[in-house]
Amino acid sequence: MKPALAFRHPDLPKSWQALPNGELIVKNIDQVLSSWWPKFFGYHLLKLGSLSGEIDSSSSPIKHQLTLTNQPEGGDIVAEVDDLPLLEHSVDVCVLAHALEFSLDPHHVVREANRVLIPNGYLVITGFNPFSLVGLNKFIPYRRKQTPWNERLFSPMRVKDWLHLMGFEIQLDHRFLHSSLSGQYSEGMISSQWRKLAARYFPSLGSVYVIVAKKRVLPLTPIKAKWQLRPRFEPVKVPTMNSSNKKNHKQ
Repeated sequence: MKPALAFRHPDLPKSWQALPNGELIVKNIDQVLSSWWPKFFGYHLLKLGSLSGEIDSSSSPIKHQLTLTNQPEGGDIVAEVDDLPLLEHSVDVCVLAHALEFSLDPHHVVREANRVLIPNGYLVITGFNPFSLVGLNKFIPYRRKQTPWNERLFSPMRVKDWLHLMGFEIQLDHRFLHSSLSGQYSEGMISSQWRKLAARYFPSLGSVYVIVAKKRVLPLTPIKAKWQLRPRFEPVKVPTMNSSNKKNHKQ
């Protein structure tokens, strides 16, 4: 398995319109997450990256919602997603929408999100599934040099492995849009029927995935010092020779 670290700075898109069928992708992501936003409670919701900032989270009861980008415009905090200027355990929900594909060190980005999340906080990650029709674009010469096919695509299985190692519990792994997403998205009868069959019989091959994970922190059990675990010294009562001689003498 290749390391997740990239050898060049990825070309980060500033909006969904910069991606092929980007508006369609974000529309479907909003549909998947629409039932999850009311389940997230807390005080602070953080969206990492420009694409995350365009995710519709208006139905969330969390009122304080911030967007962090590396651009002066379009965000509330100007910083890098792999070096968050936030305190540990200070965010209730963190959103990474298609941020791993365009990160120099995606594994470190997930670790940073984990650092700022509170215990039992939620992490939302979306991305392209390389084991789908989208992944085939990387093998077509005139497409693999275009965004986003020229970047590294990380499978949802690999992302979930990272999350499991950090103690997350996967709440949702949903994949959708069985299409290459490279050209115009057809709404014809044949294409619609194909997508329905693929979604029913090949759900894991969806081109886009949404993962919702909950941060679990196990409570620490205090261990007593070794000197407290030792039993008290008590002499064993054993009949002596004198007591046995007295008994024989009385007899």
